[in-house]
Amino acid sequence: MDEQGWVTEEVNPATAAIDTLSARQIVELINAEDAKVAPAVARELDAIAAAVEAIVERLGRGGRLIYVGAGTSGRLGILDAAECPPTFNTPPGQVVALIAGGPEAVTRAVEEAEDDEGRGRADVAALDAGPDDVVVGISASGHTPYVLGALAEARARGAFTIALTCNRPSPLGRMADLEIAPVVGPEAIAGSTRMKAGTAQKMVLNMLSTASMVLLGKTYGNLMVDVVATNAKLRARAVRIVAQATGLGWEEAGALLERCGGEARTAIVASLAGVSPEEARRRLARTGGRVRQALTSSPTQRGWGEGVRVLGIDGGGTKTTVLLADGEGRILGRGYAGPSNYHAIGLAAAGEALLRGIRAAFADAGEAPRPV
Repeated sequence: MDEQGWVTEEVNPATAAIDTLSARQIVELINAEDAKVAPAVARELDAIAAAVEAIVERLGRGGRLIYVGAGTSGRLGILDAAECPPTFNTPPGQVVALIAGGPEAVTRAVEEAEDDEGRGRADVAALDAGPDDVVVGISASGHTPYVLGALAEARARGAFTIALTCNRPSPLGRMADLEIAPVVGPEAIAGSTRMKAGTAQKMVLNMLSTASMVLLGKTYGNLMVDVVATNAKLRARAVRIVAQATGLGWEEAGALLERCGGEARTAIVASLAGVSPEEARRRLARTGGRVRQALTSSPTQRGWGEGVRVLGIDGGGTKTTVLLADGEGRILGRGYAGPSNYHAIGLAAAGEALLRGIRAAFADAGEAPRPV
């Protein structure tokens, strides 16, 4: 294989004398080279966004995101795929990864496996890739035979193909439906693409999976509301997420999460909408699991139940009026307080007036104050 013209294999003049330097000077040089990675990725944002849109479309209709790579590139694909289930509660098989040499190559270099183009084809065929799938070929050089074979098979089967390389042009880039090529330049150690190229690939993979999951409703704001609490750290994170999203205290959030079977987004909807866990699950099912849509659609669209409470507040310079209504718009209680114009009386006094009015409205309805 002729490597002439591959920027990933070129000698970096900035580090040509690296073996004569002190430890501090070496790490400074490597750090300076690493600083070139983010700008290279930034130049590919349009292509990355287009890739995300293709992934979301296909995952939304039941397809898969399939990473294929060899060596460092393959391991990075495996890492990203492995993190999706605990982070976003993706179903088994939705995000998968293939590596040249199979599972053994995850922890031990099986360099010769990357030259087997036929194995790349066979591995994609074994997954029965098709039109609902996205196959991402990851190769720093863009010339890896295993990845080229995999992408060729994916294209033949109608899958949407993406090339993630650090060389342009490349055979992989020319073959794919979409090319993402953050060209980071020669490595600090010539040809060691586990360095800048690997960092660039990891950044792009982070974007592909994370942005896709956000658009599929796997977060509420920037909270990972579909986190799977499989250990003490993640259980604590789930409680923290519920507390942050709802304003509940730690103990209340933990108890609510327990009642909701450990489902953070169910707990959030139950608290903020004032409904049972069962009703929260129904609403999430209607909105494809999207918390914000479940909370912001109209009462009629959402089918709000008896537990929903809505506050209407008219705060002015002379008085504050608060109405408490149910999900159908029926007025349940009224509350009144003094002025709440913060320009006139300050934020602290205005806040106190609002709280008095809200408490009075709940009292008028015969209910204890709670999140609405």
